[in-house]
Amino acid sequence: MLKRAASAVIFVAGSVLGGLALAFLVVALRPDLIRATPRPPEPATPAAERALPAPQRVTYAAAVQRAAPAVVNIYTARLVTERLAPSLGELFGEYMPRYRQRIERSLGSGVIVDESGHIVTNHHVIANADSIRVQLEDGREADARIVGRDPDTDLAVLKIDLTQLPVASFGRSDQLLVGDVVLAIGNPIGLRHTVTHGIVSATSRSQLGIAPLEDFIQTDAPINFGNSGGALIDSSGALVGINTAIVAKNLGVEGIGFAIPVNMVRGVLSEIIAHGRVIRGWIGIVPQDVPEEQARQFGLPQPGVLIEQLYLGSPALQAGLRPGDLLLAIDGTTPANAQDALLRIARCKPGSNIALRGLRGGRVFEVRAQVGERPRSG
Repeated sequence: MLKRAASAVIFVAGSVLGGLALAFLVVALRPDLIRATPRPPEPATPAAERALPAPQRVTYAAAVQRAAPAVVNIYTARLVTERLAPSLGELFGEYMPRYRQRIERSLGSGVIVDESGHIVTNHHVIANADSIRVQLEDGREADARIVGRDPDTDLAVLKIDLTQLPVASFGRSDQLLVGDVVLAIGNPIGLRHTVTHGIVSATSRSQLGIAPLEDFIQTDAPINFGNSGGALIDSSGALVGINTAIVAKNLGVEGIGFAIPVNMVRGVLSEIIAHGRVIRGWIGIVPQDVPEEQARQFGLPQPGVLIEQLYLGSPALQAGLRPGDLLLAIDGTTPANAQDALLRIARCKPGSNIALRGLRGGRVFEVRAQVGERPRSG
């Protein structure tokens, strides 16, 4: 009995070993017969749940941090004397005029341009002011004195006596292109160091009636009351202009502001620091633009700059120019418009001579005029 059981066990064990040996042999000879069980396909991820690349962040924080410390708030005050209206009883009796005084306050902005404490602002910000107070971004305050004014460009230079001052970095306004990003920093309605954003809408705007000599940058960056004299900067934080004016909204327009280009500011600043005023050339002409249509109406052969008036005793009158002459060239360069003609003459040094080519009665002529110094306005 035991022999039969032992034989059965030996038979089963041999069968198992034989089966394993056969399986090993098959796998060794034909591994392709072993196939993994296919997995069911995973459901597709909805498009809304797919990871999207993070959008690129556009920021001008670095430009503002570079420029803002040099922008100051300007607070002005002046004493105003007013005559009081007579009362009803005074109208029928002896009347002695009565007066009262009050303090009129205003605000604006300015830009620190050197470590000595010189500040550039608009002339209209400090005009008629009896006292001027300046506040820096770091909270320091100081009284300011006027170094010089230039009403012709609506610029003025102040000075404060503080140390360790932040200074604006000057850019190049002549390299600005329409569409360039600009930011305005200032003190609108007393909101300190407000930053607004826009683009350059146009360059070399003139004949706006803001100042006698105009060459403005036009921008849609909001320039509100109190922004005057503040900084217009480019996307790197460099100063490219001094904010000056905005077209009144009661005219039905928005997004039209103007800034004085920094190239003009640089020249005015150096003249005021050196002389206390700006010395410009002048020959005493009052030019007027004559567009093509108007030139045809006047019987002129071409559009250009017409000499509308001449000052008595002026260099232009002494040189032989007459009202009605068409100004063709100044020192060989054709003026683009009346403002351009005035600016070209203003850049000439008083005492120098310039060549003027004109057209009168269908004949071209040329004269030379000795440049005088432009009278101060305002």
